[in-house]
Amino acid sequence: MDSSAQPPDQPATERMARIPKPWQWLVLLTISALFAGALEFAALPAALLIGPMLAAIVAGTNGATVRVPRLLFGSAQAIVGCLVAASISADIFPVFYQEWPLFLGVVIATVAASSLLGWLISRWRILPGTTAVWGSSPGAATAMVLMAGAFGADQRLVAFMQYLRVIFVSMTAAIVAKMWVDTSGIEVPPIIWFPPIDVQAFAATSGIALVGGLAGKLCRLPSPFFLGTFIFGAIVHLGLGVEMQLPPWLLAISYAMVGWSIGLNFTRPILRHATRALPQIIASIVALIAFCGGLAFLISHLLGIDPLTAYLATSPGGMDSVAIIAAAAQHVDISFVMALQSARFLIVLLVGPSVARLVARSIRD
Repeated sequence: MDSSAQPPDQPATERMARIPKPWQWLVLLTISALFAGALEFAALPAALLIGPMLAAIVAGTNGATVRVPRLLFGSAQAIVGCLVAASISADIFPVFYQEWPLFLGVVIATVAASSLLGWLISRWRILPGTTAVWGSSPGAATAMVLMAGAFGADQRLVAFMQYLRVIFVSMTAAIVAKMWVDTSGIEVPPIIWFPPIDVQAFAATSGIALVGGLAGKLCRLPSPFFLGTFIFGAIVHLGLGVEMQLPPWLLAISYAMVGWSIGLNFTRPILRHATRALPQIIASIVALIAFCGGLAFLISHLLGIDPLTAYLATSPGGMDSVAIIAAAAQHVDISFVMALQSARFLIVLLVGPSVARLVARSIRD
């Protein structure tokens, strides 16, 4: 457990460096489509982001010299900010108001457990700096990855940890659900890639992304395009009831930009470092899932809540997969599940950076 090698960032010249840049983009696009298609076929979460990121890691570790232009990366972050803002439903607030002591206790316990795991990984020098603290955050994976770089963490390794957690959590939730309900008939709704454009809602999305991104830059927020758009979008969406339209083709492009931006910066030393840390990272993810399972057990036995409802509500991430499973189960209280999941997501998003800085200071001290 030695940090000996805080991994160097200078890649050796590899075969892709000798290919003209237009061909590098073509290779990257082709591999991305193959990876994303395979992950979608396997019904794994975040396939449209993880697929391009894996393709970019392959390209980056083989010497690819292409990079996503900053303007495109910033625009992609703004679209993700719109997505996060639009995903917060006003419907959660009445449920949260009724159950706020329970919700707050569960979220605080989950954040504390994940922060402890991140602190241990950093303290034992398994991963450099504050990377493990950001990577251990229990939810809001893409948001945490986008903000981590602005706060000095290694964005590549944070992404590695976060998306590994998303996969583990989603698969575990599906396995646990099988103990209570027959999930064999659950079907993921088909993606309508090119839905009719609602001119007003799409224009609102574009305006929120533009104004929010510029406001984030002017206010000098960390990760300004994401945070500025998220804050402005949440105010407009919840406060004024403005609807946004985020068609799947736009999200796919934005996810690809984010995945490529992260993956292309991977080098062979970074990849080796991540591989060496893999057993400890998996152990920390399993420990967090087990801890949240323990919380679900306590909630179920002390408060008489349905066990599957309690488990899905306390699951540390994988909100999309949890929503699909909850909707398919007859006796699950879906409003309770989604309210607690949304509360965790929102609180992690708001306090995550402060918690990460606090834990980072304790590591340095």
